[in-house]
Amino acid sequence: MDEVARTDSADVRELHVGDMDNVAYLITCRSSGSQVLVDAAAEPERLLDLVRAGSPDGSTTLATVITTHRHHDHVGALAAVVEATGAHTAAGEDDADHLPVTVDRRLTHGEAVIVGGVRLDVVHLRGHTPGSVALVLRDAHGPDHVFTGDSLFPGGVGNTFGSAENFRSLVADVEERLFGSLDDDTVVHPGHGAPTTIGAERPHLPEWRERGW
Repeated sequence: MDEVARTDSADVRELHVGDMDNVAYLITCRSSGSQVLVDAAAEPERLLDLVRAGSPDGSTTLATVITTHRHHDHVGALAAVVEATGAHTAAGEDDADHLPVTVDRRLTHGEAVIVGGVRLDVVHLRGHTPGSVALVLRDAHGPDHVFTGDSLFPGGVGNTFGSAENFRSLVADVEERLFGSLDDDTVVHPGHGAPTTIGAERPHLPEWRERGW
């Protein structure tokens, strides 16, 4: 597990888990110690170790688990982590009924999840799944950070499984709701693999449209 970012309000740690190189992110409020886990994807014991690593007292105290989308490789450890920590759950409204736990909060575009002194702005990105969400962590003194699930990666948007309609929807949302509102130095933390930046990906949007994936 690695600390990958330090903002004015939070520390961000990541852990690669499972057979598909899923990345789970732990966001720890520096002032309160409250913690948010983004995508309890797999390997619950390792995720609990991640929670302990971020906790000021080494406990498994976890306020919320946010799931970026419904796919099985992003929810494999969700039930176990929630049971072990008592965390609340949140997911995009249109994916919430497809998760293996009861979702306490159904997220919609433009709202925010606030835990301690940490604010995560919710961005609904339609196409990879109907209820996929990204989460924006602002930083007054450095680059912002966005956790994109499977909606944006280095080199393109997420898989839309051959649906031209879903591809157009996802590209349009990424262009308007991410590229249109985030600075070039914003760090993109995807659901698999390595990070990138908005500035590195923005110039390639026409290429993605041309190739259709």
